[in-house]
Amino acid sequence: MTIRSKHRIFLLAAGLAALQAPLAARAEAPEAYKTEALAEVDAKAKLVQEMVDSIYSFAEPGFQEFKTSEYITGILEENGFTIERGVAGIPTAFTATWSNGTGGPKIALGSDIDALLGLSQVPGETTLKAQVEGAPGHGEGHNSGMPAIVAAALAAKEVMEKNGLSGTLMIWPGIAEELLATKAFFVRDGMFDGVDASIFLHVSPMFGTAWGKAAMNGMVSVEYSFSGKTAHGASPWEGKSALDAVEWLNLALNMRREHLFPTQRMHYVITEGGGQPNIVPDKASVWYYFREQDFQSIADLYAIGNQTAEAAAKATDTSVSRRLLGYAAPNHSNRPLAEAAYKNIERIGMPEWSAADQAFARKLQEDNGRDIASLATEVAPLGTPSKGGFLGGGSDDIGDVMWTVPTITIGYPSNVPNVIYHNKLAAMAMATPIAHKGAVAGAKATALTILDLVTTPELVAEAKKYQQEVQFAEDTYAPVLTAEDTPGIHLNAEIMDSMRPKMEPLYYDPTRFSSYLEQLGIDYEAAGAE
Repeated sequence: MTIRSKHRIFLLAAGLAALQAPLAARAEAPEAYKTEALAEVDAKAKLVQEMVDSIYSFAEPGFQEFKTSEYITGILEENGFTIERGVAGIPTAFTATWSNGTGGPKIALGSDIDALLGLSQVPGETTLKAQVEGAPGHGEGHNSGMPAIVAAALAAKEVMEKNGLSGTLMIWPGIAEELLATKAFFVRDGMFDGVDASIFLHVSPMFGTAWGKAAMNGMVSVEYSFSGKTAHGASPWEGKSALDAVEWLNLALNMRREHLFPTQRMHYVITEGGGQPNIVPDKASVWYYFREQDFQSIADLYAIGNQTAEAAAKATDTSVSRRLLGYAAPNHSNRPLAEAAYKNIERIGMPEWSAADQAFARKLQEDNGRDIASLATEVAPLGTPSKGGFLGGGSDDIGDVMWTVPTITIGYPSNVPNVIYHNKLAAMAMATPIAHKGAVAGAKATALTILDLVTTPELVAEAKKYQQEVQFAEDTYAPVLTAEDTPGIHLNAEIMDSMRPKMEPLYYDPTRFSSYLEQLGIDYEAAGAE
């Protein structure tokens, strides 16, 4: 065993001991403040519904969330928040900040807002049916998180103003999360400077939170572009094929997999491969995701990709350049924050699902061959670090924020159990009462946790201590992102230029219709009973 391996085992053992040590009972916000906040969120349930439905109808993919960002910042600006747009050089990114009194913690509140390509789906329908064929859609449910964040922030703001509580709230959107393409840039460019604690929301069929290392991979997203020389396809010796270089790279990396740890993941798509068969391609590109579990392993896998791309260029007498399009750090959630939030989640409990809600969920599952499970009626257990082996999985770039400030993710129950995410099935319920009720529940948990942070400095101190003494003993934040890397703000622009005019007539109009389903002429109760 190497010295490095022994050192890692020692640190992990020390970290596990700290993880298992009981935490002292901590103070929380006074009951009167929490009661006020819950009433404020309930008063904003209509706003949550309108925001959930509106953002669903906008359905903008990564880096093209212009209408969505304009809509959200407009609401926040009207409610006294100061808006900074174009953060980190990303046109659709923003921060919305409000402060009360002097001092107090600065709390970041975020959720993703991007849709996914090709997943347009009529909401409230349990069979596959595009609103606009080929258009993007909210096939993960990112239309519901920011409405919950806004309602929570406005409720907390009311309580803080009324009771003279000092603190700062900073709302920010996850841009292009489905591309894992922005949060590392936000961190690099200082968005979270001065932030004391961070609460992030993500859609789920469950209601809960977790602490410790998550069963997720870190990741780097990179596009390799090769340049060669064109020639007539019948005289290929006159040319140098960039497509050959792409194919050599893919072949070499696929052969290399056998000699890498089982935890690694590599996926790719060829983004440019030439124009027609009788022209030797002088330009070709391939886009890779490299995933691993810790910072050093991610960097090592990225280095293998880079050196293999250089080798492919040499083998084909072409040249290669690379562009880093995204990065996601491994996830590690803060224990004191998670425990405080979970106490609030238990207090709130699950939404009261109607018979129509349960019927719709069951019909969705039946019609699409999914395992049958009712909408949950109990909150999920508090998640803790996995003790078993983990061979790899998905990624979320909230990890970069987690390694910058103490952060948790709250999963709120706005979707149906057993749907497939990154799929139209995950969009079917996302403008229904299920999505609305789940977002309200998430807003309540967030508002109460904000008040715990504002009123109890001990919680902020414990969160920072945990990060320093436990999380940072596990690993050190070391992204491969450099000062020269720039966000891929060009991505998805072309498809939205063609799709937006077709989608705009379907935008939700809350001044005329009580819900998006009403605007679309969908009978929700009948949908689950057919």
